[in-house]
Amino acid sequence: MKFAILVNEGPYNHQASDSAYQFVKAALEKGHEIFRVFFYYDGVLNATKYAEPPQDDRNVGKNWAALAESHKLDLVVCVAAGLRRGIVDDSLAPGFRISGLGQLIEAGIQADRLVAFGD
Repeated sequence: MKFAILVNEGPYNHQASDSAYQFVKAALEKGHEIFRVFFYYDGVLNATKYAEPPQDDRNVGKNWAALAESHKLDLVVCVAAGLRRGIVDDSLAPGFRISGLGQLIEAGIQADRLVAFGD
């Protein structure tokens, strides 16, 4: 099955990002395809390279980047939501890219299922 993933919440204020990450990881391990992961609303905060969580906490952005690198995932950050929150090209962690809502629409069309995490 081919999935598109929508992440609407930030990495440390809600479980949605962790749940999305675990879902994607499990889907890949089961042989499913991830067409795209789209970060929207506060979900764009997952993409910043400036987040420095405490050493005993997980680094959600780095987890996403590592998963994207190892599985060639397309991690897309909504440009409008990003700009509202200070996320621009220079602040992106490796593996993320900025684009528009058209990428979400395309993902919904191309995938068998669009799974949303967060409000």
